[in-house]
Amino acid sequence: MRIASVPAVSAAALILGACAAPDTVRIGVVPKSVSHEFWTVVHAGAMEAGEEAGVRIEWQGPSSETEFSRQIEIVEAMINSRVDGLVLAPTEATALVSVVQRATREGIPVVIFDSGINTEDYVSMVASNNYEAGVQAAHTLADLLRRSGKIAMVKNVPGAASTMEREAGFEETLAARYPRIEVVDYKYCQSDRALALAASENMLTAHPDLNGMFASAEPATVGAATALRNRNAAEQVKLVGFDWTDTLKGDFRDGVIRALVVQDPYEIGRMAVQSVLTALRGETPARRIDTKTHVVTLENIATPEIGAVLRVNPDEVLQ
Repeated sequence: MRIASVPAVSAAALILGACAAPDTVRIGVVPKSVSHEFWTVVHAGAMEAGEEAGVRIEWQGPSSETEFSRQIEIVEAMINSRVDGLVLAPTEATALVSVVQRATREGIPVVIFDSGINTEDYVSMVASNNYEAGVQAAHTLADLLRRSGKIAMVKNVPGAASTMEREAGFEETLAARYPRIEVVDYKYCQSDRALALAASENMLTAHPDLNGMFASAEPATVGAATALRNRNAAEQVKLVGFDWTDTLKGDFRDGVIRALVVQDPYEIGRMAVQSVLTALRGETPARRIDTKTHVVTLENIATPEIGAVLRVNPDEVLQ
């Protein structure tokens, strides 16, 4: 099934408006990777939106968030198979531009989610305000350190727009608001937990007087927490991480992780699919849909607001 152009009311739009049988419309959803728990939750949200609309969700992504070329191959294959809509979380802000532009030229509406891209050729973007999330992390860690100390950062992947924005928000807020907090080191982990562990161990060795750490993504947080636990250093080095997964529950409960800035990946996946379906109906989705981020601590995890985002029973986390 093809559509003549993104703005036009197409055959897909008519089917969507007429109680179509399942699998009539095909939506390709391409995450940055399929190996992290965060993307598993995004997948669940995307599938719910597809089931509600009676369309087929074709979920496929690279095994790692650094496999730019593999993600390009997946998107190219989806375009060649004539999907009706495309939902994409770009692994790199520039590398995916050409395939997004190709999809748009061929009349396939594209929704970008989670992370930005260096083109305007898409109908909507669904993502957290990642810069603001970095600001939240900076304020949180500054409060834990009483506005003074030496810290290190475990960054994610160079060129990944979402985590680069978090890191920029974090660093710029510290520079502007907390002059007595010094970032003494940082390393990239390439979205790999083992590399994050090694990077964290190296920085802890190089800076034995470290007071805090910020990890800008889930793999970075896992690695940093493991390093602190291995060295019994969680009391001295206060860690603020990013994202909520089952893997992090133990370290969070035990105080190895002092706070987590969390997104709502389920809602991101659901809203991204809904946005591309809006375009297929011939309507105009919001150009930008910002999803909130929240700071989760042991003190607020049992509140209704945080419970709704995490979709977990706080008693299970805290036991």
